[in-house]
Amino acid sequence: MHRKVKIILNPMADMGNAWRTARDLRSITEQHGGVDWSGTVYPGHAIELAQQAGEQGYDMVIAMGGDGTVHEVINGLMKISEEKRPVLGIVPVGSGNDFAHGINASTRPPEALTRALQGETSTVDLCLMTDEHGRMEYFDNTLGIGFGALVTIRSHKLPVLRGFLMYLTSVIQTIILDHNPIHMRIETDEETWEQKVIYLVLCNGPREGGGFLIAPEAKIDDGILHYAMITDVSRLMMLRIVPEVMKGTHGRFKQVRMGTCKKFSLTANRPLFIHADGEIFSGPGTNIHKVHFEVLPAALKVVRG
Repeated sequence: MHRKVKIILNPMADMGNAWRTARDLRSITEQHGGVDWSGTVYPGHAIELAQQAGEQGYDMVIAMGGDGTVHEVINGLMKISEEKRPVLGIVPVGSGNDFAHGINASTRPPEALTRALQGETSTVDLCLMTDEHGRMEYFDNTLGIGFGALVTIRSHKLPVLRGFLMYLTSVIQTIILDHNPIHMRIETDEETWEQKVIYLVLCNGPREGGGFLIAPEAKIDDGILHYAMITDVSRLMMLRIVPEVMKGTHGRFKQVRMGTCKKFSLTANRPLFIHADGEIFSGPGTNIHKVHFEVLPAALKVVRG
Protein backbone atom coordinates (compact mmCIF):
# COMPACT_ATOMS: atom_id res chain seq x y z
CA MET A 1 0.00 0.00 0.00
CA HIS A 2 1.31 3.44 -0.95
CA ARG A 3 2.05 5.59 2.08
CA LYS A 4 1.16 9.25 2.27
CA VAL A 5 4.50 10.73 3.31
CA LYS A 6 5.61 14.11 4.65
CA ILE A 7 9.33 14.95 4.87
CA ILE A 8 10.22 17.57 7.46
CA LEU A 9 13.60 19.06 6.55
CA ASN A 10 15.79 21.19 8.75
CA PRO A 11 17.76 23.02 6.03
CA MET A 12 20.25 24.34 8.61
CA ALA A 13 21.29 20.92 9.89
CA ASP A 14 24.91 19.90 9.34
CA MET A 15 26.05 23.51 9.59
CA GLY A 16 23.61 24.60 6.89
CA ASN A 17 24.45 21.90 4.36
CA ALA A 18 21.32 19.77 4.76
CA TRP A 19 19.38 21.61 2.06
CA ARG A 20 22.03 20.61 -0.50
CA THR A 21 21.66 16.99 0.53
CA ALA A 22 17.87 17.24 0.25
CA ARG A 23 18.13 18.71 -3.24
CA ASP A 24 19.96 15.61 -4.42
CA LEU A 25 17.28 13.27 -3.02
CA ARG A 26 14.33 14.50 -5.05
CA SER A 27 14.68 11.76 -7.64
CA ILE A 28 14.21 9.09 -4.95
CA THR A 29 10.98 10.65 -3.74
CA GLU A 30 9.71 10.89 -7.33
CA GLN A 31 10.38 7.18 -7.84
CA HIS A 32 8.28 6.55 -4.74
CA GLY A 33 5.39 8.38 -6.39
CA GLY A 34 5.98 11.72 -4.76
CA VAL A 35 6.06 12.98 -1.20
CA ASP A 36 5.29 16.32 0.40
CA TRP A 37 8.06 18.48 1.85
CA SER A 38 8.10 21.04 4.63
CA GLY A 39 11.09 23.01 5.87
CA THR A 40 11.64 24.32 9.39
CA VAL A 41 12.30 28.03 9.86
CA TYR A 42 12.42 28.54 13.65
CA PRO A 43 13.01 26.53 16.85
CA GLY A 44 10.07 24.27 17.62
CA HIS A 45 8.71 24.47 14.08
CA ALA A 46 9.19 20.74 13.45
CA ILE A 47 6.92 20.01 16.43
CA GLU A 48 4.12 21.97 14.77
CA LEU A 49 4.75 20.47 11.33
CA ALA A 50 4.74 16.89 12.65
CA GLN A 51 1.53 17.45 14.60
CA GLN A 52 -0.11 18.98 11.53
CA ALA A 53 1.00 16.02 9.40
CA GLY A 54 -0.70 13.65 11.82
CA GLU A 55 -3.88 15.74 11.82
CA GLN A 56 -3.83 15.82 8.00
CA GLY A 57 -3.77 12.04 7.72
CA TYR A 58 -0.18 11.36 6.70
CA ASP A 59 0.91 7.75 7.23
CA MET A 60 4.59 8.59 7.66
CA VAL A 61 6.69 11.55 8.70
CA ILE A 62 10.38 11.49 7.79
CA ALA A 63 12.69 13.68 9.87
CA MET A 64 15.55 14.92 7.69
CA GLY A 65 18.07 16.62 9.94
CA GLY A 66 20.01 15.89 13.09
CA ASP A 67 19.06 14.70 16.56
CA GLY A 68 17.34 18.01 17.32
CA THR A 69 15.06 17.66 14.30
CA VAL A 70 14.17 14.09 15.27
CA HIS A 71 13.49 15.25 18.83
CA GLU A 72 11.05 17.93 17.68
CA VAL A 73 9.31 15.65 15.17
CA ILE A 74 8.78 13.00 17.85
CA ASN A 75 7.31 15.55 20.25
CA GLY A 76 4.91 16.60 17.50
CA LEU A 77 3.93 13.03 16.67
CA MET A 78 3.23 12.27 20.32
CA LYS A 79 0.52 14.94 20.28
CA ILE A 80 -1.43 12.68 17.90
CA SER A 81 -3.58 9.84 19.24
CA GLU A 82 -1.92 6.45 18.93
CA GLU A 83 -4.34 5.08 16.35
CA LYS A 84 -3.72 8.05 14.01
CA ARG A 85 -0.04 8.64 14.76
CA PRO A 86 2.21 8.49 11.67
CA VAL A 87 5.19 6.15 11.46
CA LEU A 88 8.56 7.87 11.87
CA GLY A 89 11.34 7.62 9.31
CA ILE A 90 14.77 9.22 9.63
CA VAL A 91 17.30 10.55 7.14
CA PRO A 92 20.26 11.60 9.31
CA VAL A 93 22.00 14.71 7.98
CA GLY A 94 23.02 16.34 11.29
CA SER A 95 26.14 16.56 13.41
CA GLY A 96 25.63 13.72 15.89
CA ASN A 97 22.85 11.51 14.48
CA ASP A 98 22.88 9.38 17.63
CA PHE A 99 19.25 8.25 17.57
CA ALA A 100 19.64 7.36 13.90
CA HIS A 101 22.61 5.22 14.92
CA GLY A 102 20.41 3.56 17.54
CA ILE A 103 17.90 2.43 14.92
CA ASN A 104 20.64 1.41 12.46
CA ALA A 105 19.71 4.06 9.91
CA SER A 106 22.17 4.33 7.07
CA THR A 107 24.69 7.17 7.25
CA ARG A 108 24.27 7.62 3.48
CA PRO A 109 21.23 9.87 2.92
CA PRO A 110 20.07 8.22 -0.36
CA GLU A 111 20.10 4.79 1.25
CA ALA A 112 18.49 6.09 4.46
CA LEU A 113 15.66 7.70 2.48
CA THR A 114 15.07 4.58 0.40
CA ARG A 115 14.90 2.45 3.55
CA ALA A 116 12.55 4.92 5.24
CA LEU A 117 10.18 4.81 2.27
CA GLN A 118 10.29 1.06 1.74
CA GLY A 119 11.26 -0.52 5.08
CA GLU A 120 9.20 -2.41 7.62
CA THR A 121 8.06 -0.76 10.84
CA SER A 122 8.84 -1.72 14.42
CA THR A 123 8.48 0.06 17.75
CA VAL A 124 10.89 1.97 19.97
CA ASP A 125 10.66 3.25 23.51
CA LEU A 126 10.47 6.92 24.42
CA CYS A 127 11.01 8.67 27.73
CA LEU A 128 8.78 11.35 29.21
CA MET A 129 10.17 14.18 31.32
CA THR A 130 8.00 16.28 33.65
CA ASP A 131 9.37 19.20 35.66
CA GLU A 132 8.06 20.73 38.90
CA HIS A 133 6.03 23.29 36.92
CA GLY A 134 4.17 20.61 34.96
CA ARG A 135 6.05 21.15 31.71
CA MET A 136 6.40 17.88 29.79
CA GLU A 137 8.69 16.80 26.98
CA TYR A 138 9.60 13.50 25.34
CA PHE A 139 13.14 12.43 24.56
CA ASP A 140 14.14 9.58 22.32
CA ASN A 141 17.86 9.10 22.92
CA THR A 142 19.62 10.82 25.84
CA LEU A 143 19.01 13.57 28.37
CA GLY A 144 21.85 15.33 30.16
CA ILE A 145 21.71 17.31 33.40
CA GLY A 146 24.41 19.74 34.51
CA PHE A 147 27.65 19.02 32.69
CA GLY A 148 26.04 17.56 29.57
CA ALA A 149 23.70 20.52 29.13
CA LEU A 150 26.62 22.94 29.45
CA VAL A 151 28.52 20.95 26.82
CA THR A 152 25.52 21.26 24.51
CA ILE A 153 25.27 25.02 25.05
CA ARG A 154 28.98 25.42 24.32
CA SER A 155 28.81 23.22 21.22
CA HIS A 156 26.31 25.62 19.67
CA LYS A 157 28.98 28.32 19.87
CA LEU A 158 31.54 26.38 17.83
CA PRO A 159 30.41 26.95 14.23
CA VAL A 160 33.77 26.02 12.71
CA LEU A 161 33.81 22.49 14.14
CA ARG A 162 31.44 19.67 13.26
CA GLY A 163 30.38 16.26 14.56
CA PHE A 164 32.32 14.42 17.23
CA LEU A 165 35.19 16.96 17.31
CA MET A 166 32.71 19.74 18.12
CA TYR A 167 31.36 17.82 21.12
CA LEU A 168 34.81 16.76 22.32
CA THR A 169 36.04 20.37 22.26
CA SER A 170 32.97 21.44 24.21
CA VAL A 171 33.58 18.71 26.80
CA ILE A 172 37.14 19.90 27.42
CA GLN A 173 36.01 23.53 27.68
CA THR A 174 33.32 22.60 30.18
CA ILE A 175 35.71 20.60 32.36
CA ILE A 176 38.02 23.62 32.55
CA LEU A 177 35.43 26.38 32.96
CA ASP A 178 32.35 24.84 34.65
CA HIS A 179 33.46 22.30 37.21
CA ASN A 180 30.68 22.67 39.76
CA PRO A 181 28.96 19.59 41.26
CA ILE A 182 25.25 19.55 42.05
CA HIS A 183 23.85 18.03 45.23
CA MET A 184 20.95 15.78 44.25
CA ARG A 185 18.39 13.64 46.01
CA ILE A 186 17.61 10.82 43.60
CA GLU A 187 14.74 8.34 43.68
CA THR A 188 14.11 5.49 41.27
CA ASP A 189 11.68 2.60 41.39
CA GLU A 190 14.63 0.61 42.79
CA GLU A 191 16.30 2.86 45.39
CA THR A 192 16.77 6.34 46.89
CA TRP A 193 20.04 8.16 47.66
CA GLU A 194 21.76 11.55 47.86
CA GLN A 195 24.86 12.38 45.86
CA LYS A 196 27.05 15.21 44.63
CA VAL A 197 27.03 14.84 40.86
CA ILE A 198 29.14 16.43 38.14
CA TYR A 199 27.64 14.55 35.21
CA LEU A 200 24.30 12.77 34.84
CA VAL A 201 22.88 11.28 31.65
CA LEU A 202 19.63 9.35 31.29
CA CYS A 203 19.73 7.05 28.30
CA ASN A 204 17.17 5.44 26.06
CA GLY A 205 19.88 4.82 23.45
CA PRO A 206 23.54 3.96 24.05
CA ARG A 207 25.43 7.04 22.86
CA GLU A 208 25.40 10.82 22.46
CA GLY A 209 27.62 13.56 21.06
CA GLY A 210 28.33 11.65 17.87
CA GLY A 211 30.12 8.80 19.62
CA PHE A 212 30.31 9.07 23.43
CA LEU A 213 29.18 5.59 24.50
CA ILE A 214 27.35 6.57 27.69
CA ALA A 215 25.29 3.42 28.26
CA PRO A 216 26.76 0.58 26.18
CA GLU A 217 24.03 -1.86 27.18
CA ALA A 218 21.11 0.44 26.36
CA LYS A 219 18.75 -0.45 23.54
CA ILE A 220 15.93 1.76 22.34
CA ASP A 221 13.43 -1.09 22.60
CA ASP A 222 14.38 -2.73 25.90
CA GLY A 223 11.71 -1.02 28.02
CA ILE A 224 14.37 0.26 30.43
CA LEU A 225 15.78 3.67 31.29
CA HIS A 226 19.56 3.56 31.76
CA TYR A 227 21.57 6.16 33.65
CA ALA A 228 25.23 7.06 34.15
CA MET A 229 26.64 9.62 36.55
CA ILE A 230 30.06 10.87 37.54
CA THR A 231 30.24 11.89 41.17
CA ASP A 232 32.19 14.78 42.72
CA VAL A 233 35.64 14.33 41.15
CA SER A 234 38.53 16.64 40.28
CA ARG A 235 39.07 18.20 36.87
CA LEU A 236 42.05 15.91 36.38
CA MET A 237 39.89 12.85 37.08
CA MET A 238 37.25 14.10 34.65
CA LEU A 239 39.93 14.33 31.98
CA ARG A 240 40.92 10.77 32.85
CA ILE A 241 37.36 9.44 32.62
CA VAL A 242 36.31 11.19 29.37
CA PRO A 243 38.41 8.94 27.08
CA GLU A 244 36.79 5.95 28.78
CA VAL A 245 33.33 7.35 28.01
CA MET A 246 34.25 7.36 24.33
CA LYS A 247 34.90 3.62 24.59
CA GLY A 248 32.06 2.82 26.98
CA THR A 249 34.45 1.56 29.66
CA HIS A 250 33.85 4.32 32.24
CA GLY A 251 31.70 2.05 34.40
CA ARG A 252 34.83 0.43 35.84
CA PHE A 253 35.67 3.57 37.84
CA LYS A 254 34.39 3.79 41.42
CA GLN A 255 33.51 7.46 40.79
CA VAL A 256 31.02 6.40 38.09
CA ARG A 257 27.59 5.08 39.03
CA MET A 258 25.50 3.30 36.41
CA GLY A 259 22.16 1.58 36.63
CA THR A 260 18.73 0.93 35.17
CA CYS A 261 15.19 1.74 36.20
CA LYS A 262 11.77 2.52 34.80
CA LYS A 263 11.25 5.77 36.72
CA PHE A 264 13.81 8.33 37.89
CA SER A 265 13.21 11.50 39.94
CA LEU A 266 15.64 14.05 41.34
CA THR A 267 15.64 17.20 43.45
CA ALA A 268 18.64 19.52 43.22
CA ASN A 269 20.07 22.23 45.46
CA ARG A 270 20.25 24.73 42.59
CA PRO A 271 18.56 25.34 39.22
CA LEU A 272 19.18 22.59 36.71
CA PHE A 273 20.54 22.95 33.19
CA ILE A 274 18.97 20.20 31.06
CA HIS A 275 19.30 19.12 27.45
CA ALA A 276 17.02 16.57 25.80
CA ASP A 277 18.49 14.97 22.67
CA GLY A 278 20.77 17.99 22.35
CA GLU A 279 17.92 20.51 22.64
CA ILE A 280 18.07 22.83 25.64
CA PHE A 281 15.09 22.25 27.93
CA SER A 282 16.35 24.54 30.70
CA GLY A 283 19.39 26.80 30.67
CA PRO A 284 20.52 30.14 32.10
CA GLY A 285 17.63 32.07 33.62
CA THR A 286 15.40 29.05 34.23
CA ASN A 287 14.42 27.81 37.68
CA ILE A 288 13.93 24.04 37.70
CA HIS A 289 14.99 22.09 40.81
CA LYS A 290 12.81 18.97 40.49
CA VAL A 291 12.24 16.70 37.52
CA HIS A 292 10.75 13.25 36.93
CA PHE A 293 11.37 10.76 34.12
CA GLU A 294 9.73 7.53 33.04
CA VAL A 295 10.23 5.16 30.15
CA LEU A 296 7.30 4.49 27.79
CA PRO A 297 7.85 1.07 26.20
CA ALA A 298 6.99 0.64 22.50
CA ALA A 299 5.64 4.18 22.36
CA LEU A 300 6.36 4.97 18.70
CA LYS A 301 6.43 3.12 15.40
CA VAL A 302 9.56 3.70 13.32
CA VAL A 303 11.21 2.32 10.21
CA ARG A 304 14.52 0.88 11.33
CA GLY A 305 17.62 0.37 9.21
